[in-house]
Amino acid sequence: MSSFTWGMFAANLGWTAAMVLAIMLVTFATGLILNMHRVVDVAWGLAFAAVAAVTFGLSGANGDPGRRLLVTVLTVLWGLRLALHISRRGRSHGEDPRYEAMLARAPGNRNLYALRMIYLLQGALVWLVSLPVQAAQYAPRPLSPIAFAGLAVWAVGMLFEAVGDAQLARFKADPANRGRIMARGLWSWTRHPNYFGDFCVWWGLFLIACDGGYQAAAVSVVSPLVMTVLLTRGSGKRLLERHMAGRPGWDAYRARTSGFFPRPPRRG
Repeated sequence: MSSFTWGMFAANLGWTAAMVLAIMLVTFATGLILNMHRVVDVAWGLAFAAVAAVTFGLSGANGDPGRRLLVTVLTVLWGLRLALHISRRGRSHGEDPRYEAMLARAPGNRNLYALRMIYLLQGALVWLVSLPVQAAQYAPRPLSPIAFAGLAVWAVGMLFEAVGDAQLARFKADPANRGRIMARGLWSWTRHPNYFGDFCVWWGLFLIACDGGYQAAAVSVVSPLVMTVLLTRGSGKRLLERHMAGRPGWDAYRARTSGFFPRPPRRG
């Protein structure tokens, strides 16, 4: 193939939209059975992995084999690690406070509101944010240094997410740290190493899509932009810091530690 196959890519978008919808409906049914909607956070990572795998199967005769394999492996690794981490973190815990607060002000039927505002909304975001994963697999150009630059950015992000999550899990496992602010390791360089890692992962995947040509870049640039807004202004950093604001030591930690991009902590 010598050019981006728009027709096949459009069909792929339809198949992945249907698959993400099915995943979210099954997850919604599971949430009703368990009476706990935080299960959707596990489905978030799994849905991305499924989009990558399905696109890999559908794009076989169209995109460059090396790019197809690369972007699929990176997305599946990221999605499965995130799903496993969230599943372990939520074990033996109740409902997520975010969802409790949202459903407490639900107009009308709480379950239908949860379906619209939690499951279907997150499903739409999965489909939108995964555009680089889908577009990259329909780009016919062979891999170039831009793809390996994207791989390096993705690796930095994966490192920050995995190490940051592991450090926080160890900190919370110690009863002596209950109510205290995590300010060690990567958490001393940025208040949100996991969110910064997410940022790098999706800009890295976008670079791999860009490596396939301007068509793939143009159709998928919305993905990292939306993810950046979500992480810094939406349901990520802003909501978490609002929740943390009342804890002892928060003001001092906030003053010396970067809000997003890592840097050495300020002194004094």
